[in-house]
This record gives sequence, structure tokens and C-alpha cells, in this order.
Amino acid sequence: MAKDLFNRYIWLVDTIYRTNGITFEEINEKWLRNSMSDGVDIPLKTFHNHRHAIEDMFDINIVCDKKGGYKYYIENADDMEKGGIRTWLLNTFAVNNLINESHHLKRRIMFEQIPSGQKFLTPIIEAMRDGLSVEITYKSFWRQVEYTTEVEPYFVKVFRQRWYLIARNKYKDAMRIYALDRIQSLTQTGNAFVMPKDFSSEEYFYNCFGIIREDNCPPETVDLKVYGTQKEYFRTLPLHHSQEEVETEKDYSIFRYYLSPTYDFVQEVLSHGCEVEVLSPGHLREEIRKHAEVISGRS
Repeated sequence: MAKDLFNRYIWLVDTIYRTNGITFEEINEKWLRNSMSDGVDIPLKTFHNHRHAIEDMFDINIVCDKKGGYKYYIENADDMEKGGIRTWLLNTFAVNNLINESHHLKRRIMFEQIPSGQKFLTPIIEAMRDGLSVEITYKSFWRQVEYTTEVEPYFVKVFRQRWYLIARNKYKDAMRIYALDRIQSLTQTGNAFVMPKDFSSEEYFYNCFGIIREDNCPPETVDLKVYGTQKEYFRTLPLHHSQEEVETEKDYSIFRYYLSPTYDFVQEVLSHGCEVEVLSPGHLREEIRKHAEVISGRS
């Protein structure tokens, strides 16, 4: 049921976004042509409930122009082009809608699977929306025994085909990161919490690559020398928002970053093999060198 609601929200946002204004009657006509409707009209009350839920969950405001024929439109629609959850919603639905309408193409479009998002993502988002803590039973890769704790869900993030929950652990009074595929069970407690007004999910990972944030790994300037055609991949898909191309030659480019060189970043550099060289800082260059020696020794 929750999954169906989520899909309805996405459909409604996409339908209104692709128009310059649309009446409720026109929305209902489009809804009846969609397979989710089962040929049943969308009640006006349900439509308004969806509007409010979309505003609460995604900060997307669907407003009515009463002077222009009672047409609905998305307020500040230009902001939706700036990325984040809004763009993700539209892109997700646009692709799903095309596939559903073109059944003969289903076997010709392949996706990366994100298995961790199937079971717990929806109840976590609902808890975030309602400001309720959740009780999770968790088993990490580093501990043999699972444990149960109560956390306040601040936000979620996807990285490397895995969903993560970033939450305040009530017992430890500290922020923790939980992989959804390592959660054994999850229940909403009914305990309300208030997220600090000055907390920003973007700022939390601002100087990070990936999902690791360590207080003992401060951000610093990192220079990578990228060889051959690999530099084109770096240009079109930057590793981090701080990426700058500070030197360009025929055979290589040097990219500069300001970030925390955590485990995730080290693994990213290693994944590019001999096509990427760490120029600075020295301690990171040495760490990569040691990893390379271990890899060559094993081969």
C-alpha cells in the first residue's frame, strides 16, 4: 500500500510538472488512462491529501491558480532542475512510465539493482515525514552479534547500489550511519522527535566522498593525475563537487579536490588502477602505494 502511494505521488508530480497548468478534471482524465487507476476516478479529497503529502515529504508545492481557471501548477518549478530529490523523482517516474507503456522494450532496458531499498525505505521515509523515531535490529559486517536500538531518522542516501539511513542514535546521543541491507527488522516507535533546524543533510556530507564521515579525517586538498581517455570520464562525471581541472596536457589532466580522503575515496582511487595517480597529499599517495603493493603481491 505504501509503495502504491509513493508511485501515485511521483505520477502526480510528473503529470503536473509537464504542463503549464492543469485542471483537476484534466488530471483525472490522465489518471484514468494510467494502469494504477484500475479505471476508478481519483476523488478530489484524495487528490488534496496527495498534494499535502508531497509537500511534506519532498518540499514540492502544488498550488492552484484560481484566477486562471483553477489550474494546478508546481510552485518554483525551475528549482526542480537543480537536482536532488525532485529531479530523482521525475527521472525515476519518466523511465518507469515509458517502460510500462512500452512492454516490448522491457528486456532491452537494464538497471542496477538496489536490493536494500525494497523493504525498509518506505517506512523510514514515512517516519521522517511524521517525525517519529524507529527501532531497528541491526547486524553490521564488523560485529558477529546483531543489536537493537532506537534511532531518529534524519535522512537517507544512496551510494554504490545501497541505501543508507543517517540517524541520531538515542542511546549514544550521536549520529550513526546504517545500511538498509543490514537492518534485520524495523518498527516505528510512536516516539516523536524534532530534527534540529540548523541541520543540513547536504552540509553533513559536504566534504565527503561516499557514505563515510570521520571526525579524525579532516578535509584537505587532493591532487589526482588522470591519464589517457580516463580524464574524459572525470570531466563528464566529477568525483566530488569540489573537483577542478587545474592542468591539462595531451596525455593527462590534473584534478584537484577539497575533501576528506576516507576509506570510500581510497577505494574509488584504487578502482581506476594505473590510470589515476595520487600526487598529493603525501600520506594518501603512500597509502595507495601500499595497497598497490599488496595487490601486486597477491597476483
